[in-house]
Amino acid sequence: MAFSLFVFQLYSLNEYKPPISKAKMTQITKSAIKAIKFYKHVVQSVEKFIQKCKPEYKVPGLYVIDSIVRQSRHQFGQEKDVFAPRFSKNIIATFQNLYRCPSDDKSKIVRVLNLWQKNSVFKSDIIQPLLDMAAGTTLINVCNVTDI
Repeated sequence: MAFSLFVFQLYSLNEYKPPISKAKMTQITKSAIKAIKFYKHVVQSVEKFIQKCKPEYKVPGLYVIDSIVRQSRHQFGQEKDVFAPRFSKNIIATFQNLYRCPSDDKSKIVRVLNLWQKNSVFKSDIIQPLLDMAAGTTLINVCNVTDI
């Protein structure tokens, strides 16, 4: 029940014009935390949302990741947070999809990455390649595993 509510709320983002309200983001985050037993599915749903959504919803998708990870760390502590390690598994592919956003949204992605670095949300060796990707200094083959 909790997981299906999360998925419903996540995909209801498509019914709102960005930027997404703080109240809506809080609602999505709370339902993700309630569905913690299904955290792998929660993460997969967000990754799939970012992959398939329209370009203008890419950054709101990133904000969902940010909100879930920060809330989970706040509630359970860094050691017990299950979301950040799970998001980091496919983070390169997720960010390749994120960078398919409108060009003026790219600075918002970099801002989130800088905050993550400053607050040690993810290790530097995870964040640095994502920042390099934003700067266009790395050429990572942009294809999805499903394309192969």
